[in-house]
Amino acid sequence: MSDVVAADELRLLIERIERLEEEKKGIADDIRDVYSEAKARGYDAKIMRQIVRLRKMETHDRQEMEAILDTYKAALGL
Repeated sequence: MSDVVAADELRLLIERIERLEEEKKGIADDIRDVYSEAKARGYDAKIMRQIVRLRKMETHDRQEMEAILDTYKAALGL
């Protein structure tokens, strides 16, 4: 591979990454707007974020985490 071809390939890869980063920023802004809208409607955005995180988890991982949390809460009298 010649140096010119390698440089062109590298430039194209960097430009793709830059475009994707810009798209990612736009999506993050959209998500933030949805949480703001939810908050304006009386929902708790912090709790909604936790729910989204929990829904991403596998069922068995979530159940295990909840069981450990319950054990810790019981140990602390919560």
